[in-house]
Amino acid sequence: MKIVARIQTDFKSKFGVPRQSGLVEELRGKIVFEPEYRNPEALRGLEGFSHIWLLWDFSLAHRDEGNWSPTVRPPRLGGNQRMGVWATRSPFRPNNIGLSSVKIIQIELHTPEGPIIWVGGADMMDGTPIYDIKPYLPFTDCHPEATGGFTDDLDSTALLLEVRIPEEIAQHFTATEQAALKGVLAADPRPHYQDDPNRIYGFRFADTEIRFQVHGKTLEVLTN
Repeated sequence: MKIVARIQTDFKSKFGVPRQSGLVEELRGKIVFEPEYRNPEALRGLEGFSHIWLLWDFSLAHRDEGNWSPTVRPPRLGGNQRMGVWATRSPFRPNNIGLSSVKIIQIELHTPEGPIIWVGGADMMDGTPIYDIKPYLPFTDCHPEATGGFTDDLDSTALLLEVRIPEEIAQHFTATEQAALKGVLAADPRPHYQDDPNRIYGFRFADTEIRFQVHGKTLEVLTN
């Protein structure tokens, strides 16, 4: 398959990236097309849609051909219970293809980088290769009656943390970036099997090193 675009995000590493698209809609991503696909005509009509599907490459989850496991440990189950790979969205699969639904924030057809699509709610690292872009169609893609398997019994709101960001850290970010960072941290980026209140976690967000500790249901961003 050909790489048609790459997405630019505030995440330079896997740690901190939301586990699903749309969980933190404040997150911004910039889709920049590869030179051979920088034709504005290819986006004609896309401005009428609110959301798109992105098919992309789990570029840091590649394994040797034939080296795959039929079961994985979903983070939502604490990382200690196995489920079939086809029943999960784990990046460790025979083909490293990701699927995300994101919101279109803005389309710029004529820039020095060619056409650009700004999106919200992306769950991808900076530089992630994109294989295809398709419009989200509410009349066929939305299924209100759908069931969520083993995830139906999990209360997402109960997992949210209270986030405290000191002003001296918050001032490094725009209002949009602050909201996005708070959403990422509230969703608890730690592996679910780790719950050490003395451990300091960290990742880079928008070119700033974020270090934090979690005590109970409170996440405290550290200043040094």
